[in-house]
Amino acid sequence: MPSEFEIIRRHFSRAAPSAMVGVGDDCALVRSKPGMTLAVTTDMLVEGTHFPAGSDACRLGHKSLAVSLSDLAAMGADPRWGLLSLALPAADDNWLSAFSEGFYSLAARYGVDLIGGDTTRGPLAISVTLIGEVPVELALRRDGALAGDDIWVSGSTGEAALALAALSGRIALAEPFISQCLARLETPEPRVELGGRLRGLAHSAIDVSDGLLADLGHILEMSGAGAEVSYELLPRAPAIASCDDAELVRECLAGGGDDYELLFTAPPARRADVDALSADLGLALTRIGSVVPGEAKTRLLDMQGNALALARSGFDHFR
Repeated sequence: MPSEFEIIRRHFSRAAPSAMVGVGDDCALVRSKPGMTLAVTTDMLVEGTHFPAGSDACRLGHKSLAVSLSDLAAMGADPRWGLLSLALPAADDNWLSAFSEGFYSLAARYGVDLIGGDTTRGPLAISVTLIGEVPVELALRRDGALAGDDIWVSGSTGEAALALAALSGRIALAEPFISQCLARLETPEPRVELGGRLRGLAHSAIDVSDGLLADLGHILEMSGAGAEVSYELLPRAPAIASCDDAELVRECLAGGGDDYELLFTAPPARRADVDALSADLGLALTRIGSVVPGEAKTRLLDMQGNALALARSGFDHFR
């Protein structure tokens, strides 16, 4: 069985050219670019809570990095450096090779250099810390939404939650829908380029990790405003559109989580700019509602303007 240092040497010691000192010393040393401030985020994935036992190691390597990249995207930050810590029940070389391949493949796409971390023995858990850079005056934040702003979401929501519903036996999904939904759950695509392009355009932003309404609620709480969202405007992927369980569809679209799309607000005067950005990126950006004065709550409305109830608005680790 390889030692801790052999694990690091074999699987997590690729070159990190952007670091002054990288993997192998007590600390990494990095230097930020002039005029930039650092954006730092940490996420943890635990077997049995965030992913089932026996999950594909390569996909898990991808997702462990993707969820933190999504946080940087929500701040409009450019990814630079990463730290990876693993608790492992055993030092399985095949598992580690697959995991590191998934991690490094996504890291290469977004210019992330792995500069350190830690390993220990224990139940499988993964912690990723990412450091990005953003001009301080252009960082996207949760507290900038203004009454009258449009509310936008990228891509579509609900497919990851629909995959979980299928895995639990709540619904049967045929091909190609089950594969599409599993891909959204296991290998999400962080909207890094979109986040950077929203600097100077969006008033506020957040990534959709816990559920659309739950994450919108974080913006509203920080901004001291409310929101009205049209249920019929929520973008629907083909798998969602094929589902005839109306209650499940509503849960997935508005409260499912694990989507890693960007939810943002922008003034109505910038609608043409958002539409142009959507066309330029080849990514759907859908206007789903508006920020309104008042209490930090969201009203989900049907076509007649009636409020819709939702049993579960998002994921909470302690509920």
